[in-house]
Amino acid sequence: MADHLPKLRRVRKDNERRIPPAVLTIGLVFVVGLGYIAGTFNNQIVSMIAPAFGIKSSSATLDLSSLQTTYQALKANYDGTLDDSKLIEAANKGMVDSLGDQYTVFFNKTEAASFNNDLTGTIGGGIGVELSLRNGQITVVRVLADNPAEKAGVAVGDVIAKVNDEVIPSTMTIDSVVTKIRGDAGTTVKITVTRGTDMKDFTITRAEVTNPSVYSSVQDGIGIMTITRFDDQTGQLARAAAQSFKSQNVKSVILDLRGNGGGYLTAAQDVVGIWENNKTVVTEKTNGKVVDELKSGTDPILGGIPTVVLVNSSTASASEITAGALQDYGTAKLVGETTFGKGVVQKLVNLPEGAVLKVTIAKWYTPNGKNISKQGIAPDKAVQLTTDDINAGRDPQLDAAKALLQ
Repeated sequence: MADHLPKLRRVRKDNERRIPPAVLTIGLVFVVGLGYIAGTFNNQIVSMIAPAFGIKSSSATLDLSSLQTTYQALKANYDGTLDDSKLIEAANKGMVDSLGDQYTVFFNKTEAASFNNDLTGTIGGGIGVELSLRNGQITVVRVLADNPAEKAGVAVGDVIAKVNDEVIPSTMTIDSVVTKIRGDAGTTVKITVTRGTDMKDFTITRAEVTNPSVYSSVQDGIGIMTITRFDDQTGQLARAAAQSFKSQNVKSVILDLRGNGGGYLTAAQDVVGIWENNKTVVTEKTNGKVVDELKSGTDPILGGIPTVVLVNSSTASASEITAGALQDYGTAKLVGETTFGKGVVQKLVNLPEGAVLKVTIAKWYTPNGKNISKQGIAPDKAVQLTTDDINAGRDPQLDAAKALLQ
């Protein structure tokens, strides 16, 4: 993906909405005593009161008279119908885009919902498979556990030949095929796959599919933990996988962060804590000044166990924080390709009409004080994964990681 999931501050929505009784009482007094003033100077009052409750706010305003003039000129002269809501949305987007920061983005209500689904792994109605392009064919590369496709018998390596008896041409994109497969939960979809020389038909009832952020397995005494994103559940799931590794007496661990575009900062903090005891994970700076420093927990389940982290050019943001911290402390060797290079922090700000602003608020630094923006993190052992490797089902990066741990 070109626009990787951001490394985000985690802001609990329930904290934004729940107001303690004492605060509510104070609020009522303000409403009764300052009603007229609040109506006239709302921004200034919010900017004064908000810091007392830990909320960042600003009373700054823009002179929008020129925008109003342009609108009035359109209204008076345009030979067509004006959609005011679209004009307002475009003005918001244009203002944010003018910053030239690819990570600061205005999302409308629909885009915000889609972004949240990407961040949480909520797929909606589907069958529970992940697809990739191999040898020019759209191929199943992962079957999610306890989902309809697994129960129906779909297997890794199956090539999607038809969806609802419609032949899938070689020119069709993965997104187009995914759109055809997805639908409302409870409805059915017919999938025809090629498996070797055989053709197999599956009629599958779609269900609500949630794609977990952590997968794990044990191969030849090596625990392999794959983290696809850093969401609310990642720390808990990763710790459970680590505990399982320990109970199985694994001798070493591979942490696979390839293709992981990031997510919540706190999730990266939790994951590093599986290996490190009360160590600095990341430092944040705004305008050159330290504004926050996050440390790992104090229960490193896998502390001292030899570890390799797999990375590639799509390893970004929170996954780079994790890889960078483990590399800086000498806890793990990195294998693969130089990472994406996203060294900034965003947070999400709720706006009217369900819109959301994703805004850059700081730069982040590894424990050794490095900001990796536009540089990425170089692996200790560089290993490429080519298209030929993918088509042949080979994984030289994983093989190299295993070799380092032997």
